[in-house]
Amino acid sequence: MSTYTQQRTRIKICGLTREQDVDAAVAAGADAVGFVLYPPSPRYVTPQRAAELARRLPPFVTPVLLFVNANATDVIAACADIPCATVQFHGDETPEQCFAATARGKRPFLRAARIPLDDSGSFDLVKFASDYAKSQAILLDAHVEGFGGGGKTFNWSRLPPSVNSHLVLSGGLTPANVTDGILQVRPRALSLSVDVSSGVEISKGIKDAEKIHQFVAAVRAADAQLAKSHHVQLPAA
Repeated sequence: MSTYTQQRTRIKICGLTREQDVDAAVAAGADAVGFVLYPPSPRYVTPQRAAELARRLPPFVTPVLLFVNANATDVIAACADIPCATVQFHGDETPEQCFAATARGKRPFLRAARIPLDDSGSFDLVKFASDYAKSQAILLDAHVEGFGGGGKTFNWSRLPPSVNSHLVLSGGLTPANVTDGILQVRPRALSLSVDVSSGVEISKGIKDAEKIHQFVAAVRAADAQLAKSHHVQLPAA
């Protein structure tokens, strides 16, 4: 088992629809911003609007395009206007479909895993991560009606103790609970990032700049706590 090495938790602010929210996420220090290209979502933006918003981003802030069961042609077309985008698959996409929609793996992608909200459901995250080994990371979200954006947290303690994958913690995160989420989940993965949407909103698709700053501060507080905990160790790669 390898010794703990300090890593900065990377942050994605998702479901952006307005210029001022993109600017607020960048100003707060977000590493990535997400645009929802799933028409039923209240946070939906068109591919053209996503491209327009993405053009505001400075270097080294990654745009992420979220799709739910879209066909490969539509995914590839949307990505053509945002060359540096990462793709997030949030539906029932198979490994083969993810591979095809990212131009045979040429574009990095995240695959969302829908974790049961209660103890009655089972989910084999280790197998899921293995099945989607070509993904850049596995995003952990609560299994709710529809796809994503439910603002629900799942029981973090039920996750496997060791997952040989980079993970992104999502699902009901807020400035109040993200520190605890990082402390619980970070030791279980190769690395951990966090993804927030409803937890920094005034209403669906409308972000609050102050909440975004509070969320980032809470993430940095978790990083500081982990840096002091020398006994924390990473699972072997």
